[in-house]
Amino acid sequence: MQASYVEVRIVLENLHYPVTKQNLIQQAIKHGASRVVIEDLKNLPEKEYTSSWSIIKVWMQITPLEESIV
Repeated sequence: MQASYVEVRIVLENLHYPVTKQNLIQQAIKHGASRVVIEDLKNLPEKEYTSSWSIIKVWMQITPLEESIV
């Protein structure tokens, strides 16, 4: 099961940027992200992200469209 776009977007709104993948996961956990969202974030490439949109763009590339919209 994969997280929905809305679930991911809500988590990303509360983060401080720029953020590394590891810091992204730590902040998401701190802000109460679900297990499904955390698992999806763990699949992101190791890099520094400058905005929620930079994360969403990568997440959508690795998440099948029909599952990410639900």
